[in-house]
Amino acid sequence: MLLAADVGNTNVVFALFEGTDIRARWRIATDGRRTGDEYAVWLLQLLAIEGIERSAITRIIFSSVVPRADHNLTVLAKKYFGIDPLFAGQGAAAWDFEIDVDQPHTLGADRALNCIAAHELVGGDMIVVDFGTATKFEAVDFNGAYKGGIIAPGINLSLDALVGKTAKLPRIAIRAPETDSVIGRNTEDQMLIGVFWGYVAMMEGLIEKMRAEFGRPVKVVATGGLAILFDKKTDIFDVIDADLTIRGLQILADRAQPE
Repeated sequence: MLLAADVGNTNVVFALFEGTDIRARWRIATDGRRTGDEYAVWLLQLLAIEGIERSAITRIIFSSVVPRADHNLTVLAKKYFGIDPLFAGQGAAAWDFEIDVDQPHTLGADRALNCIAAHELVGGDMIVVDFGTATKFEAVDFNGAYKGGIIAPGINLSLDALVGKTAKLPRIAIRAPETDSVIGRNTEDQMLIGVFWGYVAMMEGLIEKMRAEFGRPVKVVATGGLAILFDKKTDIFDVIDADLTIRGLQILADRAQPE
């Protein structure tokens, strides 16, 4: 089995693959100080709950946008599984697609993995949208080359800034508004409208501008937990895959070390 983990700014997502199928997935809050031993206590218990022996894991791959976590994950892999892990974008798991931008080395691992998975699973000219701590828009051509993109504040980050910088505005949960009206009748509704519909307008506007620059038909592929939420109020997505990033890890691991 392949153990894959994607370290984001907010969460670390672990997934266990049997071939191309996800057998189990788990999520833990990102903390660069968490040691390899702490990861092991948590992960080994979860494996036991699933009835999976530690020895069943024969390959490990990590991706990370939090460099401080890399050493601790390496300790987890070597000490508790006896495996030298792959790291996405490095060594045998180096990127195997064209990164056609001014500073290719600055492309985040999660963004690169989304491009790999979307090209493998969907194909054609694409815009890949990832709703995370930041919302990222990626332009990928039909050859799988990364042509550039956009980084915008995530919707929760925008809400945190709104609430944190005002004295009286309450904390609200992000959800799809019950109606399509954009005239709120109370403070909480007005906040939700401003954040949610403002975000939809931003997203749709940027995607349309990207479409125009492609000059060809493109598919829009979305990932991240909020993709399904936005899909209720817009028809701009062609494909939604909440596991796109982690599937990119599986694809990259198979190319680097076929099982």
